[in-house]
Amino acid sequence: MLRKKIIWAFLGFFLSCTLYAQKDSLAIKAKKIQFENDKYNPLSPSKAAFYSAIFPGGGQIYNKKYWKAPIVWGAMGASVYYYIINSNDYDRFRTAYKLRVQGLPDEFNGQNGNPNISTAGLENAQKVLRKNRDLSLLTGVLLYVLQIVEASVNAHLLQFETNDNLSIKPTILTDPLFIESPRVGLTLKYSF
Repeated sequence: MLRKKIIWAFLGFFLSCTLYAQKDSLAIKAKKIQFENDKYNPLSPSKAAFYSAIFPGGGQIYNKKYWKAPIVWGAMGASVYYYIINSNDYDRFRTAYKLRVQGLPDEFNGQNGNPNISTAGLENAQKVLRKNRDLSLLTGVLLYVLQIVEASVNAHLLQFETNDNLSIKPTILTDPLFIESPRVGLTLKYSF
């Protein structure tokens, strides 16, 4: 019984020491000042990705790369445009095929009852348009993900200090010994 009381006493003593410990306010202020003066903002890439996910091109605007936003909008708009066009044409050819199979006139019947497009042509057009529609959707999704990744990577790279002294100067050198059959090489010179 005495052992239990001693264990409880030591346990209470150690717990009270940790509960009443104080934090060093000067160290906290120093870390806060260092974080404010530091150029690195760890939340910047996630904010850029979030803004891009909510509104395509928003991450590029957040990164102050305003010229990239219209490119993103144009690419996404083109994908949506081609999806709508292919979907509407697919629906037209699908309806015409269904009417033709039932023996009813469709929009591709020419004059004198001769069809402008055969039944096999209607089937082939449906396959091609469905494939194009699905590719347009896939392209739109890939562009959406790509612009999110681009905004996040750009936000990461903006936190590095760049210098104009880093340059690559490609030169093309020909081999003077073989004039009839020239050999071309590529040399990259970089300097810091």
